[in-house]
Amino acid sequence: MEHHIFLWVEHIPGLSLLPGHIATSLIVSVALILFAYMAKRQLAAADDVAVPDDSLTCRNMAELLTQGISDMAEGVLGDRAQKYVHLYGSFFLFILIANLSGLLPGFSPPTSNFNVTLALGALSFVAYNFYAFQEQGLAYLKHFVGPIWWLGILMVPLELIDNFVRPFSLSLRLFGNMTGDHVVLEIFTDLTKVVIPVVFYALGAFVSLVQAFVFTLLSMVYVSLAVAHDEHH
Repeated sequence: MEHHIFLWVEHIPGLSLLPGHIATSLIVSVALILFAYMAKRQLAAADDVAVPDDSLTCRNMAELLTQGISDMAEGVLGDRAQKYVHLYGSFFLFILIANLSGLLPGFSPPTSNFNVTLALGALSFVAYNFYAFQEQGLAYLKHFVGPIWWLGILMVPLELIDNFVRPFSLSLRLFGNMTGDHVVLEIFTDLTKVVIPVVFYALGAFVSLVQAFVFTLLSMVYVSLAVAHDEHH
């Protein structure tokens, strides 16, 4: 007999009409928008924006997250990093919260559905190519030929394959890890009920963080290679 997992989204009016991964993705997105709104309000109400709040607030959390993403972006992209922080910060936060949602009873992480991870991978692919054309114009196409023009007949197919594989590798890595983590957590929770699942919840939280970090970091590396290609040559 097939084991049915209870999901809250299947019992919420409106959301129950949507596939579970889409409904949960909408909940995650709305939660992040509300978090950003609260952080903005708290920042606007501050007497001195340079002085952090005394307690843990949405503003403090947002500032810590923004600083962390900015530092990571600067490590990969250098001085031009701030131009891309908003996009890759959004990637990191959405994937992290989507991953962590699978640790809540009655929720399944959207990132354990390949449609969601493929959409994220495709968005990363479109983004770094958009930024590359924005930065270099049609000169960006030269990097597909390689440093020596007469090797273009060999380099163009290889470069095209390399670029078109990237969104699939990003999506498969995230999908595979989150699906495996969710399955392991379900199995040990069903078998042991108490105590032992705590270890796997902690492991699941760690995997969720690492996978959000890896996806974001690789996306930053791709845009770095695209916009600074001439410098590498």
